[in-house]
Amino acid sequence: MKTVREALDWARTELRTAGVKTPGLDAAVLLAAVLGCDRAGLYREPERPLAAGERERFRQQVAARRAGQPAAYLTGHREFMGLDFLVRPGVLVPRPETELLVENGVRLLADTSEPLAVDVGTGTGAVAVSLARLLPAARVMATDISGEALSLARENARRHGVTVAFFRGDLLKPVPAALAGRVDLVLANLPYIPTGELGTLPPEVRAEPRPALDGGPDGLDHYRRLVPQAHRLLRPGGHLLFEIGPGQGRAALALADAPSWRSHLLYDLAGRERVIAAQKNSDS
Repeated sequence: MKTVREALDWARTELRTAGVKTPGLDAAVLLAAVLGCDRAGLYREPERPLAAGERERFRQQVAARRAGQPAAYLTGHREFMGLDFLVRPGVLVPRPETELLVENGVRLLADTSEPLAVDVGTGTGAVAVSLARLLPAARVMATDISGEALSLARENARRHGVTVAFFRGDLLKPVPAALAGRVDLVLANLPYIPTGELGTLPPEVRAEPRPALDGGPDGLDHYRRLVPQAHRLLRPGGHLLFEIGPGQGRAALALADAPSWRSHLLYDLAGRERVIAAQKNSDS
């Protein structure tokens, strides 16, 4: 394992043998972090020799990944909406499928002057920060029950030069009461994995904080509480977007149904149920 090419080949084999689903990607992500370059740099210089210290650090990273540690926890970074976010153990790792929330939020607010949006359960701040970057005129707020998550989210907001008002507390309860009936958009990626399925998750997912994964018996416990809170906070015609898991669409739609809401289901790029898009009826 003397060169970049040899290191990548070795790591792919190690990770594939351990059952890692994306061995090539993870090998490249880990090696790029060790060498302090981007992934493209690995392929520009495949014959670059590795120093002894670099080889040892890479072996350690691959061993940790084989043992089930998420690659994002090992590198301390994760890309989301084309932005680089800091990630730490104890806070949920942003997922590509959650970008659907941001993309649809931007679309819904594109023609609104100085919109007001709230991200619930912000975690790393990926959704709130991305929304603030893409809609500079928006006033963005975010909540989380975890002080550790909020500290990290504030750091990510500073890194990307955006202003987000962060509040600590359960769901929408910490949002100022004076904003009731004035919010344009509520977004949420809350825990939605059914409790009984947590033990079947891949090791790297089980390494993430259980409170950020466990959605109760059917995965929808948090959303049962969120939907009525969002209804009180949103203006007439305002929107609620929340992420769900495959197979939860019908039950989740029933949480935001007529006459108070007009709701429909959005699918991710793999064709799986992913987001509930609900609009508060103007006369509700």
